[in-house]
Amino acid sequence: MASRDEQVVLSFGQRVGDSLYRFFDSDVFYSFRNSPVTIVAFVVTMILFLGAALAPWLAPFNTNDVATLNLMDAFRPPSWEAGGDPGFLLGTDDQGRDVLSSIMFGMQISLAVGFASVVLAALFGTALGLLSGYLGGHLDSMIMRVADIQLTFPAILIALLIDGIVSSVLPRAMHEELKFYVLVLAIAASQWVNFARTVRGSTLVEKNKEYVQAAKVIGIHPLLIMLRHVMPNVMGPVLVIATLSLAISILTEATLSFLGVGVPVTKPSLGTLIRIGNDFLFSGEWWMTIFPGIALVILVLAVNLLGDWLRDALNPKLR
Repeated sequence: MASRDEQVVLSFGQRVGDSLYRFFDSDVFYSFRNSPVTIVAFVVTMILFLGAALAPWLAPFNTNDVATLNLMDAFRPPSWEAGGDPGFLLGTDDQGRDVLSSIMFGMQISLAVGFASVVLAALFGTALGLLSGYLGGHLDSMIMRVADIQLTFPAILIALLIDGIVSSVLPRAMHEELKFYVLVLAIAASQWVNFARTVRGSTLVEKNKEYVQAAKVIGIHPLLIMLRHVMPNVMGPVLVIATLSLAISILTEATLSFLGVGVPVTKPSLGTLIRIGNDFLFSGEWWMTIFPGIALVILVLAVNLLGDWLRDALNPKLR
C-alpha cells in the first residue's frame, strides 16, 4: 500500500494531468494552434522575454557595469560593415557599449516597468471597478466622473504630470534613486481607467445574476461576495486588457525615456537607447538608434498580436 506522502504526490500529479488535459482540449488552445500568426507571435515574445530575463548570462557584455566600458571601442559599426569588430555584432554606442547587449539589458528594464505598471494599474482599476459596479450610488458616480475626466487627457501627458510633481517634491538625489518606481506609478496612473470601466460594466451584469442573489439571501458579506463570486467572473476581460496594456506601457515608457524623463542613463531602457542614438543618427552612426528601435517595434507588435488573439479566443462572439 502506498504511503500517505506517495498518495499526496499521486493525487497532485493526477490533478496536474487533468488540468493539462482540459487545457489542451479547450477551445482556447484549439484557437491558438490553428492561428499561425499567433504561434509566431508567441515564439517571438518568448524569445524576447527570455533574452531579457537571462541578459546577465546571455549578453556578450554587461553594459550596466561601467568598469567594463572602454571608450576606445566607441562608435564601432556593425560587424559586417567596414571597420566593424566581430566581437560587437551590432556595433557600439558613444560610450563603447555593445549595442546587442544594451538592447538585451534595455529590454529587461522596459519589460520590468511595463509589467509592474500593468499589475499596479490592474489591481487599482479592478478594485475601483468592483466597488463602483457593485455598490453603485454616489461612489459609482464619483469614480466614473474621475475616470471620464482622466480620459480627456492623453496618457503620456498624465505620466509627465505625475513625474513632474514627484520630481518637484522629492530631493534630486532621492528622485534619481526612486526613478524606476516613479515611472511605474506614472504609467499605472494613466492605465487604471480601462480596467475600472471594464470591470464596472462586467460587475453590473454579474451582480444581478442568481448566484449573487443567493449569496445575498444567505447573509454573505458584500465584500466576500465581490471577492469570491463576482471577481472571478470578471477576470477574463481584465486579462485581455492587461495583455494589450503591456504593449501600451512599454511604448509609454519608451516615450518618456526618449523625452529624458525615464530611467537613468546609467541603466538605459530601449527608449533611452533610441534617444542616445538619435543624437548621432545624422552623423552616420545609424545603428545606435535603428537596432533598439527595431527591437521595440518587434516586442510591441508581438505582444499586441497575442493580445488580439486572446481577446478573440476568450470572446465566443468574435470567433
